[in-house]
Amino acid sequence: MNKILKLLSVLIMVFTLQSCSDDDQGYEMVPKSVSEIVDSSMNYTFLTYALQQTNLYSVLNGSDIYTLFAPSDMAFRRFLMTNGYQDIDEVPLKVLKQILLNHVLAGQLEYRDIESGYYKTAAPSGPSAKTLSMYIKQINMRVTINGESVITQGNVRASNGIIHAVDRVIPLPSVVTFVTADPNLTNLTIALTRSDLTVDFVTTLSTKLGASPAPFTVFAPTDQAFMNLLVELSAQSLSDIDEPTLKSTLSYHVIGGTNALSTDLTDNLQLNTLGGPITANVSGGATLTDGNNRVSKIIAVDIQAKNGVIHVIDKVILPN
Repeated sequence: MNKILKLLSVLIMVFTLQSCSDDDQGYEMVPKSVSEIVDSSMNYTFLTYALQQTNLYSVLNGSDIYTLFAPSDMAFRRFLMTNGYQDIDEVPLKVLKQILLNHVLAGQLEYRDIESGYYKTAAPSGPSAKTLSMYIKQINMRVTINGESVITQGNVRASNGIIHAVDRVIPLPSVVTFVTADPNLTNLTIALTRSDLTVDFVTTLSTKLGASPAPFTVFAPTDQAFMNLLVELSAQSLSDIDEPTLKSTLSYHVIGGTNALSTDLTDNLQLNTLGGPITANVSGGATLTDGNNRVSKIIAVDIQAKNGVIHVIDKVILPN
């Protein structure tokens, strides 16, 4: 009798295991969306709540493909403390939504495909609701966004895109953010921050949208443009240029009160910079001509910040 019971028990176990095996073979994992992956992680409780409060959860749960740079809970705590908020509910929903959209790119950007350069975010936070840019620097597979946020984990794949974890919330960028983040504009940063300048260009160019003289159109000379200028002026370094000349020169690279995109430029268009007039032309390629008939080519356009736009040029504009 005992032998029969043991045999029956073995047969039942075999049948049960076989049934489970058959069920497993017929079971298919359903891929999670970007929102669902964030929601399922204990490291993204702030992000999940923020997405829900701003009605962006459903956007990242849909069929459109996105890349999300996902700030951790630690990143959100740092953001709240830095900006004087006690709780995420104190952040105005409109502001919170724009900040979140500043972490989103259309399409799927794999970690291995990230290259240094400018990308368009989903945040319509520039003047006249222009979409903000993002500067990404990639050196030896270390990726930094807008000069401060670093990817700590890449390529978390979702059914509708991909997620890269970041260690800081990415603030809405000003024109100063891009000038200081872009390694090709290092000499411009050095010039703008020279201690003997009687004009605080950094503070001026950080002016919030809605306050004069924002918004700005900035023509940013590359590092090579400044090196060529030193040769032209027979100078060894930027410190050899006297303060009045440097101040006047920098002023010719900024237009106040306008967010002039590349599409706004026409032939023989006079642009009134903070230093004086220069002339734009677009036939045969966009250029700027200063009062000395020196011509600068515009080599990168429409880098959109929250308080203005930047166009990169290959020659420094000089005052008359």
